[in-house]
Amino acid sequence: MRIPMCEPDITTAEREAVLGVLHTPTLALGPRLELFERRVGEYIGVPYPVGVSSGTAGLHLCMIAAGVGDGDLVLTTPFSFVASANCVLYTGARPVFVDIDPDTLTIDPEALERAALALRPRVKAVLPVHVFGQPADMDPILEVARRHNLAVVEDACEAIGATYEHRAVGTLGDAGVFAFYPNKQMTTGEGGMIVTSKPKWDALFRSLRNQGRDVFDGWLAHSRLGYNYRLDELSAALGAVQVDRLDELLSKRERVASWYRARLKDTEGIRLLVQAPWTTRMSWFVYVVRLQPGSDRDQVIRELERCGIPARPYFPPIHLQPFYREKFGFRRGDFPVAEAAGDACLALPFFGTMHEEQVDTVCGALREVLHRLSSRTAVRRQAVG
Repeated sequence: MRIPMCEPDITTAEREAVLGVLHTPTLALGPRLELFERRVGEYIGVPYPVGVSSGTAGLHLCMIAAGVGDGDLVLTTPFSFVASANCVLYTGARPVFVDIDPDTLTIDPEALERAALALRPRVKAVLPVHVFGQPADMDPILEVARRHNLAVVEDACEAIGATYEHRAVGTLGDAGVFAFYPNKQMTTGEGGMIVTSKPKWDALFRSLRNQGRDVFDGWLAHSRLGYNYRLDELSAALGAVQVDRLDELLSKRERVASWYRARLKDTEGIRLLVQAPWTTRMSWFVYVVRLQPGSDRDQVIRELERCGIPARPYFPPIHLQPFYREKFGFRRGDFPVAEAAGDACLALPFFGTMHEEQVDTVCGALREVLHRLSSRTAVRRQAVG
């Protein structure tokens, strides 16, 4: 049985919505984008949703709205997809990494406070990441931001629909950003959405995504430096249907996660992801297990691949990416908790349309591989002894 790493959950309704756009003359900045924005805003509970071309684009525009620029510092986590730090560099500022909680893998608020104290007044913003669909511990993060007068931008690109103490992620800071790549909980192919309660930020986002045009500008007039970060009508039509199905999509992913949890909870050699006490709704993005220290994760991945099962390391910490090591001189040992997580985390095939038999196959293969590799290690140790 060949099992994909992920696949989008697309129905006839999405296909018909996209086809419907092709029967109109409007392929950009039209009624489907307005519909998609409205539906996301209603679902999340925010007055100002702004569709953009990607989650990365949304994070970049949020940095600009927060006033982040040359020489500024932004506090964020190294345990994330690289875009959450790259968006800071785009403005000429520098990301300052803060280590993570060893259980939830989200940014550590106490370490955040220490960094804010040590680096003021150069710190301009905080960018917490709701990693794997798990909300960061936002109340203490918001309190740190309040004390130090910092903007808060939530990287919720992996967490649409998640709730923190019954509050929707994306609504807790000054702005939040969702992403809709095909492996996400819902998809528009490429695309993202900024959400905010700040009307001035909303107006700025709409100008910046459209080459700096303001509402009163003609098509060839540009009030500020902007970008081509527009979300096209085809993607928006797909997204409008997907967000209408979002509760269904999240429930299906929760069901698959529960199958994994039931089959792997007593498996030797792995540790399952912990749901934080503040997480009142998990939005399952990937299904990650942590291998025990000293395990050869690359060998586990190779052995699973021989069984027709893909698996991925999730995430290599950002500060150890080649570009960041070369530019900033980061090295192993700088953020030990994130590094330990980066060494141990293994993402298994995961998508809402996954069948229970596929989960059985993955879990059976993983148990077999772990047992085989553990036995080899024991034999080698006996030989050395």
